[in-house]
Amino acid sequence: MFSLGSWLPAWPGLAWGWALLDSVLQGLVGACAVSVLCSLMKVYLYIQCLNDPARQAQQAALRAQRGALEPLHVAVLTAALALLGSRVAALVVLEFSLRALSTLLSLRKGTPGSQLYLLCQYSLACGMSCSLSFLLEGAPHSTCNLALAAGLAGLLAAGSRRLVRHVCSLYELHSRERYCGLCLLLLASGHGLPRLLRNALAITFALADLAAVELINRDFLSTLEAVRFWTPLTICYTLLVIHMQEGPRQSAYQTVLVRMGGLFILLLTVGRWLDVFHVLISLLAEFWCLLHASIMLDVCQQQDSTQQLQRDRQLPSKPGSEETS
Repeated sequence: MFSLGSWLPAWPGLAWGWALLDSVLQGLVGACAVSVLCSLMKVYLYIQCLNDPARQAQQAALRAQRGALEPLHVAVLTAALALLGSRVAALVVLEFSLRALSTLLSLRKGTPGSQLYLLCQYSLACGMSCSLSFLLEGAPHSTCNLALAAGLAGLLAAGSRRLVRHVCSLYELHSRERYCGLCLLLLASGHGLPRLLRNALAITFALADLAAVELINRDFLSTLEAVRFWTPLTICYTLLVIHMQEGPRQSAYQTVLVRMGGLFILLLTVGRWLDVFHVLISLLAEFWCLLHASIMLDVCQQQDSTQQLQRDRQLPSKPGSEETS
């Protein structure tokens, strides 16, 4: 293993210690990415609620959400990602990418829009972990690179949390008085935050999908073994997507149970016992992410319902739909 440990003598257990440190640093980068995503979404939702007098209750709920538990959220998510195996992390990334693509193609059917940014939290963290594993595999000093990445991610997460505190405390005053540059920037272009997040997530998941496929395929010694794994996986994911799109509307927690249940059954047949344990970790970690963003999910759901109702009202009526007397 090429890491910071290559500079030190080959002591017993040293390689295992550096591997654990690398896993923790990868998990920290993924957890900080989730923190930045949630912070920017909270800023966007707060501004949207502030601009609508009918959504004062949602605004108060977002403002009441304390950021003191944010370090705990990052720590728990970091620990979960450090324990997670690369195979299950790659499967989570591929499953979400397929589900997100299906969701974007079926927007005309009333599929949730802004909720998708919050539903991808755990998948984003897994994607960051997979990408770092793929990009830094074989690097001479991967631990140093991961430490720099974790430091940068921590700075971005801290800055985004300060932005949330500033907006929730002073945006209403500053935007009215017009003397804060940051608040004026959000006033002018805050509506573009979802587009910024969408582009960033598209690039992140595109790279993560390539890394995930490579991480999964490296465990197979022959093409036949790969076919035996990918065939049931493709069938399982296809059935899951069809169930999500055509089945009854489910809550986010029920969706996680269905998805992780399908992945659990799949890995019982074609996976390893350690993979099954990692699926259970993924289930708990995704529940943790949804619980942390529960208030924002409720706001997004109400916002998506309102926007869908407005779109339905704007649709022209079909010829012959009106009854003739």
